[in-house]
Amino acid sequence: MMTVLKLGGELLENAAAMQAMASAIRTLASREQVVVIHGGGRAIDAELRLRGLEPKFVDGLRVTDAAALESVVSVLAGRTNTAFVGALHGCGVRAVGLTGADAGIGLSRLAPHLTTVAGEQVDLGLVGEPAGGPAVLLQDLAGLGYVPVVASIGVSPDGSLLNVNADTMAGHLAGAIGARRLVIAGGTPGVLDANGATIPTLTLENVDAMIASGTAHSGMVAKLVACRGAIGAGVPEVAIVSGRGVSDFDNAAGTRVLRAGVSA
Repeated sequence: MMTVLKLGGELLENAAAMQAMASAIRTLASREQVVVIHGGGRAIDAELRLRGLEPKFVDGLRVTDAAALESVVSVLAGRTNTAFVGALHGCGVRAVGLTGADAGIGLSRLAPHLTTVAGEQVDLGLVGEPAGGPAVLLQDLAGLGYVPVVASIGVSPDGSLLNVNADTMAGHLAGAIGARRLVIAGGTPGVLDANGATIPTLTLENVDAMIASGTAHSGMVAKLVACRGAIGAGVPEVAIVSGRGVSDFDNAAGTRVLRAGVSA
């Protein structure tokens, strides 16, 4: 059994947060194989602002020019990934830090212009979308008892680095390695309704309706699209959960996303 766990950057913002996540992953990894994908949104935003650049997003996806990509790589592949692997090591987890460039596990193509929820066409710049690269390295490492920790940086066929949304990469890799479950963990307890309450379950039809109506917006759009992609690739169980204060991801509060015709 294997779980792909995507961690939002807000769960890795400081040493204490990393220690908490490392402890929860140790519990999960004691029961099954785990592959971790992580982002680093707020840390990237802070790095951009230090460099005099303003972060830009469209439907939760980062618009990435060459200067922004340099910051993305510096934060994700450098500080965040290395520090988190260190925290996992300190908890006794045999973690291995990677990016999507390693062995082409994050093989990506330049994303086409995005059609926004509002119907506009937007060029995202140096943003990649998964292109079906080999994921055998992740399976090999997990089979040997390691926990791969993948920073969401893609690589094009010509070797150029691309910024890939971490939810998108996690959904793709979960399908590619035949994971039994995709868990997308962030700072909020799942998908919220208009009153701020967690929606326990969503069908793919609900997901499509929320995106089309604008009920889902910003980063949640990318999360829901990633869930839809994972289910389409055959992942049996998909959830969007809170990672705040979690000691065991099996008990995390959140929203299950179901394929059509599946009951909760």
